[in-house]
Amino acid sequence: MNSPLHSATPSVPQLISVIAPCRNERAVIDAFCDSALAQQLPPGWQLEVLVADGRSDDGTRERLAERAARDTRLKLIDNPGRIVSTGLNAALAAARGAVIARFDIHTEFAPDYLTECLAALERTGADNVGGPWVARGQGATGRAIAAAFQCRWVVGGARSRDRAHEGAVDTVYLGCWPRAAFDRFGPFDEQLVRNQDDEHNLRIRRAGGRVWQSARIHSTYQPRGSLRQLFAQQMQYGYWRPYVMRKHGQPGSVRQAVPMLFVAAIVLLACAAPWWPWPLALLLVAYGGYVATASMLAARGAGQWRLLPRLPGVIAAYHLGYGVGTWRGWFDLLLRRQAGRGWSRLTR
Repeated sequence: MNSPLHSATPSVPQLISVIAPCRNERAVIDAFCDSALAQQLPPGWQLEVLVADGRSDDGTRERLAERAARDTRLKLIDNPGRIVSTGLNAALAAARGAVIARFDIHTEFAPDYLTECLAALERTGADNVGGPWVARGQGATGRAIAAAFQCRWVVGGARSRDRAHEGAVDTVYLGCWPRAAFDRFGPFDEQLVRNQDDEHNLRIRRAGGRVWQSARIHSTYQPRGSLRQLFAQQMQYGYWRPYVMRKHGQPGSVRQAVPMLFVAAIVLLACAAPWWPWPLALLLVAYGGYVATASMLAARGAGQWRLLPRLPGVIAAYHLGYGVGTWRGWFDLLLRRQAGRGWSRLTR
C-alpha cells in the first residue's frame, strides 16, 4: 500500500498544517495557541497553525495578531464568512503542509496528537483519520452533558464516542488528511453552517475513500455548559442535516433520522390524543423508561451518580433539540426559504 503522505505533492514537504476556525474566543484563545504550538512532532516534521478568525469583536483577533507577530508558526487568517466552513476553507487555502489537521478552539489535545495522526495515516492509508470524540464538562450541568455525550444509549451507538474503537467509521472527530485528499474530494461545503465535517466524510466514503478512527489519538472536548445552549446547538445540528441529505440523497447514518421521527410521532399522536389518547401516553411512558435507563447508564459510565437528577433533562435536550431542528430544516427546504436565517450566530 502506498502511503497517502508519499502521494501528496505539497509545496513544502514534511510540514503539517493545523487549521482552526474561531470567532469571539478571547477567553480561551491563549490556551488553544499554547496547546497547538506545543505539539511534539516526529523528526523531520515542522508545524504551522492557521487560525481563521471570523471578524471577532471581543479582542480575539488582536490577541492572535500579537501572538503571530512573536511566533512565525502561528498565522492569522481572515474569515469574512464568519462560519466554520468558510473559516476552514480560508485556512486550507493558505496552508502549505503535506498534511492538514483540523483543530477546535474548545478542545485540549494530547502533546502527541499530531504524531499519532501521522502514524495512523501511514499505518492505514486512510483519507481521513482522527481519534474518539471525548467530552469533559465543567460545572454540574456541563458534566451531565458530557456524561450523556459519551453514552452510546443516548447517541445511538455512534462509534465516534467509543474511546476504544480502532477501525473504519462513518465520520470522525475533527480529522487529519493528506493534502491530496482535498484535491480528490474537494474542500468543505460553505453552504453548511453545521455538519460540514460529516458531509465531507460522507463525500469521502461515497467516492470510495476511507475514514479511520484510532484509539491512540487523544483529545478532550469541552461541551456546552447549560441546557439552553445544548438545545440551541442540537437544533443547529439537526437543522442542517436535511441540507446534507438533499445533497447526497441519504443521511450520514440511520441514527441521525431517529430524533426527527420521534418528534413527528409526538406531534401526530398529540393531535390525535383528544380522540385516541392511549398511543401518546404509551409513547411518553416508553420514552420516560428509556430516558431513566439511559440516565443511569450514563451516570454509571461517567462514575458520577450525583449527576443522575440532571441527566433526564440533558438527554431530552439532545433528542428534542436535534429532532425539532431537523424538521425546521425540512420546512425551510420545502418552502424554499433562505437557509439558516438566525441560525448562524453560533460558530463554535
